[in-house]
Amino acid sequence: MRLVLDWDGTVTERDTIELLIERFGDIGTYRRTGALMGRSLSHDEALAHSFATVRAPLEDVVSWLVATVRVRPGLPEIVERHRPLVVSSGFHELIDPVLARERVAVEVLANRVDARPDGWRIRFRQGVPCGDCGEPCKRAALPAGEIAYVGDGYSDRCAALAATRVFATGALARYLAARAIPYEPFEDLHDVLHALSREGVSR
Repeated sequence: MRLVLDWDGTVTERDTIELLIERFGDIGTYRRTGALMGRSLSHDEALAHSFATVRAPLEDVVSWLVATVRVRPGLPEIVERHRPLVVSSGFHELIDPVLARERVAVEVLANRVDARPDGWRIRFRQGVPCGDCGEPCKRAALPAGEIAYVGDGYSDRCAALAATRVFATGALARYLAARAIPYEPFEDLHDVLHALSREGVSR
């Protein structure tokens, strides 16, 4: 069974996208567009609107994130034991420096960002709408075979529904619970590691 991790709010303790926009952009736009996701806006459209309000230099944002973002306990251990794939709606430019700080090497599929002074623009990794949810989602990035998926938010829904086993927290847990879809709660990545180890799941 292959392990797949979301990044923001899953590997990290808080959603770094929200943190970044709160510090460098317009958090009101982020919250308004977030409330419209799945209705009048797709996830990617909402994200693009929010990041258009960020105008800070990339190096300033990266320095702040590296000094601020905290990862959940258990990341080095779960990477060493399971060699997971990280699939994120965030950006390599913001994820890779945090992984370097943690001295963790893991495969990452993420978007790219063009940090323009008149508003950041996103270069989305996946542009083809999913046949199940209708959005360019994470499901297409899932490896073949059985998947254990770990996530926390809206962008994780479709991938979680396609997984063999789901570990969820936050909004994803509430979404699955409301639909009586089985999942396993977690607080940190040690919880996921111990659950997989108890059942002899390996990479």
